[in-house]
Amino acid sequence: MNIHETSFMRACMRQPVAQTPVWFMRQAGRSLPEYRKIRERYSFMDISRNPELCAEVTLQPVRRLHVDAAILFADIMTPLIASGVKLELVEHIGPVLDKPIRTVKDLRQIRPLSPEEQLPYIFDAIRLIKQELGAARPLIGFAGAPFTLASYLIEGKGSRAFLHTKRLMLAKPTLWHDLMDRLTEMTIRYLQFQIAAGADVVQLFDSWVGCLGATDYAEFVQPYSRRIIAAINQTSTPFIHFGVGTSALLPLMGADGADVIGVDWHQSLDSAWQQIGDHVAIQGNLDPAFLLAPWDILREKARAVLDSAHGRPGHIFNLGHGIYPETPVKNLIQLVEFVHAYSMQTSEVLVS
Repeated sequence: MNIHETSFMRACMRQPVAQTPVWFMRQAGRSLPEYRKIRERYSFMDISRNPELCAEVTLQPVRRLHVDAAILFADIMTPLIASGVKLELVEHIGPVLDKPIRTVKDLRQIRPLSPEEQLPYIFDAIRLIKQELGAARPLIGFAGAPFTLASYLIEGKGSRAFLHTKRLMLAKPTLWHDLMDRLTEMTIRYLQFQIAAGADVVQLFDSWVGCLGATDYAEFVQPYSRRIIAAINQTSTPFIHFGVGTSALLPLMGADGADVIGVDWHQSLDSAWQQIGDHVAIQGNLDPAFLLAPWDILREKARAVLDSAHGRPGHIFNLGHGIYPETPVKNLIQLVEFVHAYSMQTSEVLVS
């Protein structure tokens, strides 16, 4: 099979598929006992910097859950760490910086990224993963989007209100745009590097951009998203753009040039498609909390997502955010089976 004929790749290009492809954000790790067993001996960064371990963890959900795509096991802060930013990945907290970026002088922490020299283990891991996947399933590479990376750099850790970030963005626009420009170039190089290693698709995680209104997104974020997407589009690699809480931003995101827009669970798929337009595929959008519900409830929630897509080409089933660690593996397995079987039935009805 040619990788471009897989259901996942066809869905990215809004081509008809026999069954809806499915994968889960944060599927590599967290809820899988085989991953937790590895974590008893190795830290997150130990795994991501060891090509053999990284490949193993990336492939575990493909073997166990039979999802339609693998996603590279890494952290969105990986290129920042490689570029010289001092931070620690704290369990249950996330990235914590030694010195947040608040002044022009602080920008010196971010050196230009040379992934070939600084991240060779990423290249090697992707090669190992692709050797096992072959043409049966695509590998998704990814990066954190400039706004989300900037929010961590400015806040010093995760935030709910993003007060420091918004204050700097509005009060020091020159500093903001300088920071975003550096992060944009870093992200382009990092994604191009993953594609050169063998990644079939890339996803830009702008997890926290939903804290902005449409006007601020258009002024302070959209130009940088568009630069990244335009650079990757030159490689003909499918591009997924994902954010949380982005209902008000979907029309803008849909115009940024991505092939697929990832949406959360705060609105139905058909409503999101109306805002974005049929020229773009959609990924989503089950509430990840529903994975902790009894199977009969979870099944009906998944059915509602599939029904909302109305069988139109270009739907990739996923969650509105990542898997919670408490998620029963049995529910994930049953959900993948259900999505495949139910969407195949729907597809047959539509064709007939």
